[in-house]
Amino acid sequence: QVQLVESGGGLVQAGGSLRLSCLASGRTFSNYGMGWFRQAPGKEREFVAAITWNGGSTYYADSVKGRFTISGDNAKRPVYLQMNSLKPEDTAVYYCALEMTLSSMRYAGSYDYWGQGTQVTVSS
Repeated sequence: QVQLVESGGGLVQAGGSLRLSCLASGRTFSNYGMGWFRQAPGKEREFVAAITWNGGSTYYADSVKGRFTISGDNAKRPVYLQMNSLKPEDTAVYYCALEMTLSSMRYAGSYDYWGQGTQVTVSS
């Protein structure tokens, strides 16, 4: 089993920044992908960003490109989501997830393990 624990959420004013962390523990794994998704009240869970296990490739939703940065290159260290220039529409519960096949990393159904989520609230 793999456990994912997110941290770093909170309340911030529009234009501010937050950094989310996701630390994985449990079984060892290789050639994995880590993703961040978010879900706002009344909306479906949506893709935010993803990174391959060695940090070699990153993927972003158009809505966050240029504002958010995902980083991480080692299974023993956290994967980070640096969020800058936050907007009220970024308000959501943010989840990190791990997938074992490096395929369809923008699709939530590809992921095998999920964290419990961390709330991000951006006030206007």
